[in-house]
Amino acid sequence: MTINSTQVYAQNGIESVRLWSAPSSTRVVFDLKDKPDYSFFSLRSPNRLVIDFNNSSSEINFKNLTQRDLRVKKVRASTPKNNASKRIVLELESTYKLVVFPLAPTGQYGHRLVVELHDTVTAKQTVKSKTDEENRDVVVAIVAGHGGDDPGSIGYNGSYEKHVTLAIAKKLSAQLNAHSGMKAVLIRTGDYFVRHERKPRMARKHKADLLISIHADAFTSSQPNGASVLVQSARRANSEFTKVIANREKESQLLGGAGEIIKNTQDDNLAVILADMTKEFTTQSSYVFATKALKELKKVTKLHKKKPVGLSLAVLTAQDIPSVLIETGFISNPKDEKNLNNPTHQKKLAVAITNAILNYFNQYPPKGSLLASKNVPVHKVANGESLSLIAQRYNVSLSALKKENGLKSNIIHVGQKLTIPK
Repeated sequence: MTINSTQVYAQNGIESVRLWSAPSSTRVVFDLKDKPDYSFFSLRSPNRLVIDFNNSSSEINFKNLTQRDLRVKKVRASTPKNNASKRIVLELESTYKLVVFPLAPTGQYGHRLVVELHDTVTAKQTVKSKTDEENRDVVVAIVAGHGGDDPGSIGYNGSYEKHVTLAIAKKLSAQLNAHSGMKAVLIRTGDYFVRHERKPRMARKHKADLLISIHADAFTSSQPNGASVLVQSARRANSEFTKVIANREKESQLLGGAGEIIKNTQDDNLAVILADMTKEFTTQSSYVFATKALKELKKVTKLHKKKPVGLSLAVLTAQDIPSVLIETGFISNPKDEKNLNNPTHQKKLAVAITNAILNYFNQYPPKGSLLASKNVPVHKVANGESLSLIAQRYNVSLSALKKENGLKSNIIHVGQKLTIPK
């Protein structure tokens, strides 16, 4: 009796393939029955990526993958290297930075193999620092959580977090851009996935003064509801700080205006002190903004937590950009889910967050910004603040701050009002 070797060895199977397009990358996801055993290689003239799925079969007609993409011209099957494998070819428009990795089952998804094609930078662009521009806009980077093949939490009635977050992010962007001196930058503009480590980098590329990540919470029961504002935990912040210091020559761009000094100084103690001041400034500023955000959100929705919550979050790892994550409600709660999908409620949330942003930057206008040229800020000293941290927050020298307020020492008191020099 003849035994079909494919039936014997093809134990895995490709069940579907999905393609997601982003402005600077494309993600192709293969859904598999079991953990993928694979290999791949690239070919030129024409450009192709060849993937061999070992011990695998497929009943998929790849011709049905008709979505037009800027990078992938065609997905097709090809002659396999043996009877027990499946060879898939991606015909490409050009050459790209390639990332291929498996993902374990989670949520509604099983085993997957992910292929990411990232555009390569052909020329370095000279980017001016924020302090090189006079009367510039204050820049707020807005991250809509999840996207593409990552739907986020799924609501009580089946709605996807990724759609809710993008809708709120777009409304927040519109609200901010309507104000003179403000500029919103959407890190995700459509239904695609942006890797966590790229989000702070993209915010830094746009010279952001603040990063806000929009999410919708979920729980195993439908009872919890309300909004929360999250900041980076002290442990994660210290961990990221340690990484940056250990690799300061490579990571100096993550440390703001003091980055070049930290990179080039031979004095290790000075590098640590300057980097620690940057981290402390970012941490404290994030908490101050989070408090203002909660105060405004309370006017339009119930709060789940009345104070900022510290958690270890990959999207909030920027050492030089104040960053918060806003949970706009519980999508797992029927009432919250209904509100989160309601455009009127989405706008109320966007207006509340905008008001918090305006309140924060009117109080702490960045140096060189249009807001700074209009305002002469007066700072009321809060508990735990030092004169050096206040000077760093407003991007002024310690000596100028002391001179403006007639101070002969660095001693200040809670409740004391300080005029900030331009």
